[in-house]
Amino acid sequence: METMDSTTTRAIVDALTKAIVEHRLQPGSKLAEQKLADHFGVSRTLVRQALFQLSQNKLIRLEPARGAFVAAPAVDEAKQVFAVRRMLEAEMTREFVRTVTPAKIKALKEHVALEKAAVSGEDISDRTELLGDFHVRMAELMGNKVLAQILGELISRCALITLMYQSATAAEHSNDEHADIVKALAAKDVERAVQLMTEHLLNVEANLVFDRKVPTHDISVALAAA
Repeated sequence: METMDSTTTRAIVDALTKAIVEHRLQPGSKLAEQKLADHFGVSRTLVRQALFQLSQNKLIRLEPARGAFVAAPAVDEAKQVFAVRRMLEAEMTREFVRTVTPAKIKALKEHVALEKAAVSGEDISDRTELLGDFHVRMAELMGNKVLAQILGELISRCALITLMYQSATAAEHSNDEHADIVKALAAKDVERAVQLMTEHLLNVEANLVFDRKVPTHDISVALAAA
Protein backbone atom coordinates (compact mmCIF):
# COMPACT_ATOMS: atom_id res chain seq x y z
CA MET A 1 0.00 0.00 0.00
CA GLU A 2 2.86 2.34 0.88
CA THR A 3 4.51 1.70 -2.49
CA MET A 4 1.21 2.34 -4.29
CA ASP A 5 0.74 5.62 -2.42
CA SER A 6 4.29 6.66 -3.28
CA THR A 7 3.70 5.90 -6.96
CA THR A 8 0.44 7.87 -6.94
CA THR A 9 2.11 10.82 -5.24
CA ARG A 10 4.89 10.77 -7.84
CA ALA A 11 2.29 10.75 -10.64
CA ILE A 12 0.64 13.86 -9.17
CA VAL A 13 4.02 15.59 -8.78
CA ASP A 14 4.95 14.76 -12.38
CA ALA A 15 1.60 15.95 -13.80
CA LEU A 16 1.71 19.27 -11.94
CA THR A 17 5.39 19.79 -12.77
CA LYS A 18 4.62 19.24 -16.47
CA ALA A 19 1.72 21.68 -16.35
CA ILE A 20 3.90 24.33 -14.69
CA VAL A 21 7.00 24.04 -16.85
CA GLU A 22 4.96 23.81 -20.06
CA HIS A 23 3.33 27.11 -19.07
CA ARG A 24 -0.17 25.67 -18.69
CA LEU A 25 -0.40 26.88 -15.09
CA GLN A 26 0.33 30.50 -14.34
CA PRO A 27 2.61 31.62 -11.48
CA GLY A 28 0.39 32.55 -8.57
CA SER A 29 -2.31 29.99 -9.42
CA LYS A 30 -3.92 28.49 -6.31
CA LEU A 31 -3.69 24.70 -6.16
CA ALA A 32 -6.80 23.70 -4.22
CA GLU A 33 -6.34 20.35 -2.47
CA GLN A 34 -9.93 19.16 -2.96
CA LYS A 35 -9.98 20.09 -6.64
CA LEU A 36 -6.73 18.22 -7.19
CA ALA A 37 -8.01 15.23 -5.20
CA ASP A 38 -11.16 15.13 -7.36
CA HIS A 39 -9.15 15.45 -10.57
CA PHE A 40 -6.77 12.60 -9.71
CA GLY A 41 -9.34 10.51 -7.84
CA VAL A 42 -7.21 10.29 -4.70
CA SER A 43 -7.32 11.40 -1.08
CA ARG A 44 -6.33 14.90 0.00
CA THR A 45 -3.55 13.28 2.04
CA LEU A 46 -1.78 12.12 -1.13
CA VAL A 47 -2.34 15.51 -2.74
CA ARG A 48 -0.83 17.16 0.34
CA GLN A 49 2.25 14.92 0.07
CA ALA A 50 2.66 15.84 -3.59
CA LEU A 51 2.34 19.55 -2.86
CA PHE A 52 4.96 19.27 -0.13
CA GLN A 53 7.38 17.64 -2.59
CA LEU A 54 6.73 20.39 -5.12
CA SER A 55 7.42 23.01 -2.45
CA GLN A 56 10.76 21.33 -1.74
CA ASN A 57 11.55 21.67 -5.45
CA LYS A 58 10.66 25.38 -5.31
CA LEU A 59 7.91 24.94 -7.89
CA ILE A 60 5.16 25.94 -5.50
CA ARG A 61 4.92 27.85 -2.25
CA LEU A 62 2.87 26.76 0.76
CA GLU A 63 1.26 29.54 2.77
CA PRO A 64 -0.18 28.86 6.26
CA ALA A 65 -3.98 29.11 6.31
CA ARG A 66 -4.03 30.02 2.60
CA GLY A 67 -2.88 26.90 0.79
CA ALA A 68 -0.57 26.10 -2.12
CA PHE A 69 0.29 28.38 -5.03
CA VAL A 70 2.43 28.02 -8.13
CA ALA A 71 5.66 29.86 -7.34
CA ALA A 72 6.10 33.29 -8.90
CA PRO A 73 9.85 33.97 -8.85
CA ALA A 74 10.80 37.60 -9.27
CA VAL A 75 13.01 38.50 -12.22
CA ASP A 76 15.03 40.93 -10.08
CA GLU A 77 15.73 38.16 -7.59
CA ALA A 78 16.94 35.87 -10.38
CA LYS A 79 19.29 38.60 -11.64
CA GLN A 80 20.74 38.98 -8.14
CA VAL A 81 21.20 35.22 -7.86
CA PHE A 82 23.03 35.13 -11.20
CA ALA A 83 25.28 37.99 -10.03
CA VAL A 84 26.21 36.05 -6.90
CA ARG A 85 26.76 32.90 -8.93
CA ARG A 86 29.15 34.68 -11.29
CA MET A 87 31.25 35.87 -8.36
CA LEU A 88 31.22 32.49 -6.64
CA GLU A 89 31.71 30.31 -9.70
CA ALA A 90 34.58 32.35 -11.11
CA GLU A 91 36.64 31.52 -8.03
CA MET A 92 35.36 27.94 -8.03
CA THR A 93 36.59 27.56 -11.60
CA ARG A 94 40.04 28.88 -10.65
CA GLU A 95 40.26 26.41 -7.79
CA PHE A 96 39.05 23.54 -9.95
CA VAL A 97 41.90 24.15 -12.42
CA ARG A 98 44.40 24.14 -9.55
CA THR A 99 43.20 20.70 -8.43
CA VAL A 100 42.16 19.21 -11.78
CA THR A 101 42.77 15.50 -12.46
CA PRO A 102 41.94 13.20 -15.41
CA ALA A 103 39.30 11.51 -13.24
CA LYS A 104 37.53 14.83 -12.57
CA ILE A 105 37.52 15.73 -16.26
CA LYS A 106 36.15 12.28 -17.12
CA ALA A 107 33.32 12.76 -14.61
CA LEU A 108 32.42 16.17 -16.06
CA LYS A 109 32.49 14.82 -19.63
CA GLU A 110 30.11 12.04 -18.60
CA HIS A 111 27.78 14.62 -17.07
CA VAL A 112 27.88 16.77 -20.21
CA ALA A 113 26.96 13.67 -22.26
CA LEU A 114 23.90 13.12 -20.05
CA GLU A 115 22.95 16.76 -20.57
CA LYS A 116 23.20 16.40 -24.33
CA ALA A 117 20.87 13.40 -24.28
CA ALA A 118 18.38 15.27 -22.08
CA VAL A 119 18.45 18.39 -24.26
CA SER A 120 17.59 16.31 -27.33
CA GLY A 121 14.64 14.79 -25.48
CA GLU A 122 11.33 16.29 -24.39
CA ASP A 123 11.72 16.22 -20.59
CA ILE A 124 12.14 19.92 -19.78
CA SER A 125 12.48 19.28 -16.05
CA ASP A 126 15.20 16.65 -16.58
CA ARG A 127 17.29 18.82 -18.88
CA THR A 128 17.04 21.81 -16.53
CA GLU A 129 18.08 19.73 -13.53
CA LEU A 130 21.10 18.28 -15.34
CA LEU A 131 22.22 21.66 -16.67
CA GLY A 132 22.08 23.11 -13.16
CA ASP A 133 23.77 20.08 -11.64
CA PHE A 134 26.86 20.63 -13.82
CA HIS A 135 27.85 23.50 -11.56
CA VAL A 136 27.16 21.59 -8.36
CA ARG A 137 29.07 18.62 -9.79
CA MET A 138 32.18 20.78 -10.14
CA ALA A 139 32.01 21.66 -6.44
CA GLU A 140 31.42 18.01 -5.49
CA LEU A 141 34.43 16.87 -7.51
CA MET A 142 36.54 19.41 -5.63
CA GLY A 143 35.44 17.74 -2.40
CA ASN A 144 33.89 20.96 -1.09
CA LYS A 145 30.53 19.92 0.38
CA VAL A 146 29.79 23.40 1.74
CA LEU A 147 30.32 25.00 -1.66
CA ALA A 148 28.17 22.33 -3.32
CA GLN A 149 25.36 22.98 -0.82
CA ILE A 150 25.50 26.76 -1.18
CA LEU A 151 25.65 26.55 -4.95
CA GLY A 152 22.76 24.08 -5.00
CA GLU A 153 20.64 26.47 -2.96
CA LEU A 154 21.48 29.38 -5.26
CA ILE A 155 20.61 27.36 -8.34
CA SER A 156 17.31 26.21 -6.83
CA ARG A 157 16.30 29.83 -6.26
CA CYS A 158 16.40 30.52 -9.99
CA ALA A 159 15.40 27.02 -11.09
CA LEU A 160 11.74 27.84 -11.72
CA ILE A 161 12.59 30.85 -13.85
CA THR A 162 14.97 28.69 -15.88
CA LEU A 163 12.39 25.90 -16.12
CA MET A 164 9.69 28.27 -17.26
CA TYR A 165 11.58 30.69 -19.45
CA GLN A 166 14.60 28.91 -20.99
CA SER A 167 13.98 27.82 -24.57
CA ALA A 168 15.17 24.48 -25.93
CA THR A 169 17.66 26.37 -28.13
CA ALA A 170 19.12 28.17 -25.11
CA ALA A 171 19.36 24.86 -23.25
CA GLU A 172 21.30 23.37 -26.17
CA HIS A 173 23.67 26.34 -26.08
CA SER A 174 24.19 25.79 -22.35
CA ASN A 175 25.22 22.21 -23.01
CA ASP A 176 27.69 23.34 -25.69
CA GLU A 177 29.10 25.97 -23.32
CA HIS A 178 29.55 23.37 -20.59
CA ALA A 179 31.52 21.23 -23.06
CA ASP A 180 33.76 24.21 -23.88
CA ILE A 181 34.33 24.89 -20.17
CA VAL A 182 35.40 21.27 -19.65
CA LYS A 183 37.89 21.58 -22.52
CA ALA A 184 39.44 24.67 -20.91
CA LEU A 185 39.56 22.92 -17.52
CA ALA A 186 41.26 19.89 -19.08
CA ALA A 187 43.83 22.19 -20.73
CA LYS A 188 44.41 23.88 -17.34
CA ASP A 189 43.76 27.24 -19.03
CA VAL A 190 42.46 29.04 -15.96
CA GLU A 191 41.75 32.43 -17.54
CA ARG A 192 39.93 30.87 -20.49
CA ALA A 193 37.90 28.64 -18.17
CA VAL A 194 36.88 31.58 -15.96
CA GLN A 195 35.97 33.66 -19.01
CA LEU A 196 33.84 30.86 -20.44
CA MET A 197 32.07 30.27 -17.11
CA THR A 198 31.28 33.97 -16.70
CA GLU A 199 30.03 34.29 -20.28
CA HIS A 200 27.97 31.12 -19.87
CA LEU A 201 26.13 32.47 -16.82
CA LEU A 202 25.57 35.81 -18.56
CA ASN A 203 24.17 33.97 -21.59
CA VAL A 204 21.79 31.84 -19.48
CA GLU A 205 20.40 34.98 -17.87
CA ALA A 206 20.21 36.91 -21.17
CA ASN A 207 18.41 34.05 -22.96
CA LEU A 208 15.51 33.78 -20.54
CA VAL A 209 12.32 34.55 -22.50
CA PHE A 210 9.60 36.33 -20.55
CA ASP A 211 7.04 36.98 -23.30
CA ARG A 212 5.41 33.57 -23.05
CA LYS A 213 1.76 32.95 -23.82
CA VAL A 214 -0.27 33.68 -20.69
CA PRO A 215 -1.25 30.34 -19.16
CA THR A 216 -4.39 29.50 -17.26
CA HIS A 217 -5.26 29.64 -13.58
CA ASP A 218 -7.73 26.77 -14.04
CA ILE A 219 -6.28 23.48 -12.77
CA SER A 220 -8.64 21.21 -14.73
CA VAL A 221 -7.95 22.99 -18.03
CA ALA A 222 -4.19 22.96 -17.45
CA LEU A 223 -4.00 19.29 -16.56
CA ALA A 224 -6.41 18.22 -19.29
CA ALA A 225 -4.07 19.77 -21.89
CA ALA A 226 -1.31 17.30 -21.03
